[in-house]
Amino acid sequence: MQDSPSSRPLVVGVDVGGTKTHLRALAGGGVVADHRRASGGWRPHDPAAAARWLAGLVQDALPEGAQPAALAVGGHACETPRQCAGIRDALRELLGVPVLVVGDAELLVPAAGLAKGVGLVAGTGSVAVGRAPDGDPVQVGGWGAVLGDEGGAAGLVREAARAVWAAHDRGEEPDALARALVAAFGVPEVPALGAALEGASDISAEWGRRSPAVFTAAADGSALASTVIARAGADLAALVVRLAARGVPADDVVVAGGTVLNQPALYEAFTGALAEALPASRPRRLEVPPVEGAVALARSLL
Repeated sequence: MQDSPSSRPLVVGVDVGGTKTHLRALAGGGVVADHRRASGGWRPHDPAAAARWLAGLVQDALPEGAQPAALAVGGHACETPRQCAGIRDALRELLGVPVLVVGDAELLVPAAGLAKGVGLVAGTGSVAVGRAPDGDPVQVGGWGAVLGDEGGAAGLVREAARAVWAAHDRGEEPDALARALVAAFGVPEVPALGAALEGASDISAEWGRRSPAVFTAAADGSALASTVIARAGADLAALVVRLAARGVPADDVVVAGGTVLNQPALYEAFTGALAEALPASRPRRLEVPPVEGAVALARSLL
């Protein structure tokens, strides 16, 4: 007699994004829970608080009386092995089951059904991750909108503003990119962009949501905008090159993130630059929710 789905081990995967969190629980091949909620309250730099938040999420999402046999979490802003291990240990103590915690970008490769490769995210920010031959995680990029995140939405806006300011300093008339940024930030002229950018209370979010202006300007014929997009694509490819130089297998590159996937000009700039820098690399769009990678990692714990 075959076991019923309810008698099979319950594996739980969680993708904690910067804005939304997705939990999926399976027993055998059957979905027991598929739960989405806002990521408000997620504090990845406080292991105890993060573990309590995750334990509460599991309790709220699973049917009454259901207990996970294994849990894997991909956490936004979980940036170092030490940080992830702290959350893992605290969560394991709360739940009493095998637990794995990784950065959310590490969900991409297993979500695509691959054992190795590079996960590249370009949404509001940008980051690339992989595993060295000894299994240690390697992350490049992800330094935030002020210092990095090239190819992400916020980084695109930062670099677009720099390009517009440089053109202004050369005495050039505002082009489509300058006009688009001025309109997006609601300021009267190019010199006022500096104060608008510096005055953002949430730099990544407030800069990032203006990124469509860059692509609109490129479509309207702005050479400046097209140059910014081309450079952003090359910067994303450079993240993969950096990982490959550190021994991370880069034959397969799984790509996710709303900015790169929803803007064909950026995706094409990235794939073109990657083909030139690493001809053997095969970029592929992630076609399933990243939480599938968390479920796959949870299964690997059993």
